[in-house]
Amino acid sequence: MAMAARLRSTATKALSLRSTISPPSQQLRNYASGTASKEVKVKVPVAMFGGSGNYASALFIAAAKANALEKVESELADFVAATTKASTFSQFMKDLAVPADTRVKAINEVSAQAKFSDVTKNFLVVLADNGRLRHVDTIAKRFSDLTMAHRGEVKAIVTTVIPLPAEEEKELKATLQEILGKGKKVHLEQKIDPSILGGLVVEFGQKVFDMSIKTRARQMERFLRDPVNFDA
Repeated sequence: MAMAARLRSTATKALSLRSTISPPSQQLRNYASGTASKEVKVKVPVAMFGGSGNYASALFIAAAKANALEKVESELADFVAATTKASTFSQFMKDLAVPADTRVKAINEVSAQAKFSDVTKNFLVVLADNGRLRHVDTIAKRFSDLTMAHRGEVKAIVTTVIPLPAEEEKELKATLQEILGKGKKVHLEQKIDPSILGGLVVEFGQKVFDMSIKTRARQMERFLRDPVNFDA
């Protein structure tokens, strides 16, 4: 049975067995420090802030200690992808009226059926217990940012009106790779946005290279209004 189907089935069953008693909330720091040997020291490659950043960092530390970064990244991505296809389970995750123990039971069942590693299962249990399952997609993205940084990869997001042809994508990636230099690897992610009208926008590290027709048109408009004080 596909994971999305399992999620729908699990959510339906869990909602029909709601309990009124919730277990004590688990502490995120205990998850990060208790998954593997405390003697293993792990440094998060990129500082993360906010709630989703804290959860992603805790997961990175736990997965690194267990030497399971790639496996956990893959499992978490599979889980997020499956939830987008299972509307019942998606609503189940967002419903804070569902008691914590019901959410935890559902996650344990899904994790067992999907044969998730202990690191992934325990992390999803923490999210379920703390009412944070509704943020799992954001947390997964930030966790991916951490694993990419760990591998020396830098994400570049290129926004265009239509998908870039393979040859142009290759050339752009090579150009960005030259800017990065040795020791880093470009991970190119394409994004489609018809509103830019044409051209492209590249978000690369902390920089944004805006070469869209929309932005050029605005610059031209400002120039026509005030050519003396125009600053491109």
